[in-house]
Amino acid sequence: MPNQTDVPILPFPGHILKTASGDKSSIEMLQHRLNEVGCGPIAETGVFDKEHTKNSVMLFQARFSDVDALPLKVDGQVGPLTWAALFGTRSVPSTSVAPSVLVGAAIDFAITQIGVMESPLGSNRGPEVDKFLRAVNLDPAAGSFPWCVAFTHFCYKTAAESGSIENPHTRTAGVLDHWAKAATNPAARRVLRSQAVTNPGLVRPGSLFIIDVGGGAGHSGMVLGTANGRLSTIEGNTNDNGSRNGIGVFRREARKIVDINKGFIDYGGD
Repeated sequence: MPNQTDVPILPFPGHILKTASGDKSSIEMLQHRLNEVGCGPIAETGVFDKEHTKNSVMLFQARFSDVDALPLKVDGQVGPLTWAALFGTRSVPSTSVAPSVLVGAAIDFAITQIGVMESPLGSNRGPEVDKFLRAVNLDPAAGSFPWCVAFTHFCYKTAAESGSIENPHTRTAGVLDHWAKAATNPAARRVLRSQAVTNPGLVRPGSLFIIDVGGGAGHSGMVLGTANGRLSTIEGNTNDNGSRNGIGVFRREARKIVDINKGFIDYGGD
């Protein structure tokens, strides 16, 4: 990441800047900053042209890392990760505060479950795992069931019971079933991937990310917070590498909003 000393905080514009983008003022700021960090010279016209501006963005992405010292994707598009690398961490919305008491309680319970492991490993069974599965009306002894959504449901169930309120989380063990049913659940709000990428502030703590891995399968977990386009999560039925069918409950800091190909389900209310 280039030196951020005395760089003005220029808020992320809320959409990806790329070829043919029409946001003249944001593109002018981008072009000026690219010149400042030695990825020009390019004319500061406010036009995101392919020959000069896109190539300068790709040069920046190849030369510099993101704010977490990880490689940037060299695609010539300026999303939250590249913008934060250019203009600093405070330029991109971050979220760390639960939007409701219920969501806060669900997060607090999820944190207590970090380190829960299957027994035996790889079995989709164990004392805690069996409780998660029974909560979504599955008999753990009747088969081998992936349990990432059963885990998030149990977290919300526990939180709701502690507050003597109804659990808003759809009762299901299916990742894509959860996504589909959230569209008609009045307690849920779906945030599409495209919306989350352009406005990371829409992804609030307690949201459930939804990844479609193909063949009707998926993976899901709970968001603890976001920063500069990255996610902090707690995930059940995973491992250190983020597997969709792993061995326990893990906290992970490696996912990017842009890699969540379906979107997010928010149970925090308006």
